Amino acid sequence: MSAASRAELPPTSAHRVHRLYWRIWFAILATVALFAVLAVTAWRLIGERPHPPNITGFAEIAAELLPPATATVEEQRAALERWHRQLGADFALLGPGGADIARTSDDLLPIDPLDPEAKHHVMTPRGPAIQFALPDGRTLLVRRLGRPPPPPGPVLTFALLAVGIGVGAYPVVRRLTRRLERLQRGVTEWGAGNLGARVAVEGRDEVADLAASFNDAAARVERLVDVHRSLLANASHELRSPLARIRMGIELLAEQPTAARRAELARDIAELDQLIDEILMASRLEGGGLAPERAPVDFTGLVAEECARLGATLQAQAVTVEGSARLLQRLVRNLLENAERYGDGTIDVVLREDGAIELDVMDRGPGIAAEERERVFEPFYRVKGASEVHGGVGLGLSLVRQIARQHGGDVRCVPREGGGSCFRVTLPVAAPDSAGSRG
Repeated sequence: MSAASRAELPPTSAHRVHRLYWRIWFAILATVALFAVLAVTAWRLIGERPHPPNITGFAEIAAELLPPATATVEEQRAALERWHRQLGADFALLGPGGADIARTSDDLLPIDPLDPEAKHHVMTPRGPAIQFALPDGRTLLVRRLGRPPPPPGPVLTFALLAVGIGVGAYPVVRRLTRRLERLQRGVTEWGAGNLGARVAVEGRDEVADLAASFNDAAARVERLVDVHRSLLANASHELRSPLARIRMGIELLAEQPTAARRAELARDIAELDQLIDEILMASRLEGGGLAPERAPVDFTGLVAEECARLGATLQAQAVTVEGSARLLQRLVRNLLENAERYGDGTIDVVLREDGAIELDVMDRGPGIAAEERERVFEPFYRVKGASEVHGGVGLGLSLVRQIARQHGGDVRCVPREGGGSCFRVTLPVAAPDSAGSRG
């Protein structure tokens, strides 16, 4: 690609692709991280909570270990402080009716009034606590000093899982986006004017399908542009001859206005009109602007009409073709006029159906050499020895092939036994439920 073409590339296109693969990779990591956070949170809230202890049994043991209710407040507070240091929890001892006896933390009091009938779990300003109703009427509140961190096993497992997925996902994501980058560079190069640019088809996924579709579309566009370029170049050359003859005829007609010169001028104008008409039709057929309608056409009647116009002999079966009557008539007329132009005046036509519809248009002319039988269907090509005297412009057979292919068939040139040429058109048979009338 030239420097000028590179300069025309969008400056941010590469950065957009880079952001794409980073986004995909970070999306994977974020998903894993969110899963890990939710899993750890659920484990801490649900998995860590032990089963409720035997409240009655614990209360009896606590009542035996604590000083009796008749002991002094200092003795009861000293016992709670000793439990606080050894067990790492906060304790509060309440008398009947919720009277404060002793506690190891100033905020270890129930938010709501103490209810002996309530569940064992009560709420304090710093979190939940457990209440134990002692046999002597006192109530013991126990609250852990802090929630211990979860053991390293699950956290380490989730961390290793996140790292493993991140490391494993990066090459996959990067490989995918590299293919997208190459596809983007090929499309940009093609858009900059290099119609021959193609991209490599890698893999067998959606990206590969996209690359193959782009290559097919680029090839069709390149072929279409080449055909139009060739058509324009040949048309400009072919238009000069009839225009020059018309100009000369007008000058001679002004000096000698004879009937012969008027007839010659009329023929030149008709040739120019035919040339322009065929150029326009060839261009529209190649560009898809004249796609045939899907209507049943009485092909036998159509061929018979054209043969009667030029005096050709016809052997035919009754056949029906799906397509455009106007285009099919142009196909038959071009073949018959070509046979009339280059033959010896004898035209034989055979129409038959045998798995497919075959139309043979045969003449007794000089024939066409084997190496030229395919080239005669190229636009503006004339066989060796042909001249403008015959009146052809070199587009008739090209149009025949285009029309035949638009109807799902084709045409080829084969030698005729005994001398001459045979142009054989093959078309698909119409559907069984199609009507036999012309569309």
